[in-house]
Amino acid sequence: MAWILLGIAGVLEIAFAFFMKASEGFSRPVPAVLTVLTGVTSVVLLSSALRTVPVGTGYAVWTGIGAAGTAIMGIAILGDSAALPRVGCIAMILAGVIGLKLVSTT
Repeated sequence: MAWILLGIAGVLEIAFAFFMKASEGFSRPVPAVLTVLTGVTSVVLLSSALRTVPVGTGYAVWTGIGAAGTAIMGIAILGDSAALPRVGCIAMILAGVIGLKLVSTT
């Protein structure tokens, strides 16, 4: 269950980043509120997952999902660069996240 919570927290971290961009410096009320809600919920779920998952592993997976997921969504939705070196770096982040899950004892 902890890994499921960690995955949901990571997805919410992606939503957090997108709502933050959409809030335009917290000048747009609805995206600003959604930024706060997704950010707080993400951290609460991370905290719950860390009851079972080792802190280093959990935090690395959470930030990895958030960073790689946000970069992928930026490419897919916002037209960010999909240059091969950039995509390669995203793939390495994802490989690290998967590796941490595979070697975790929980």
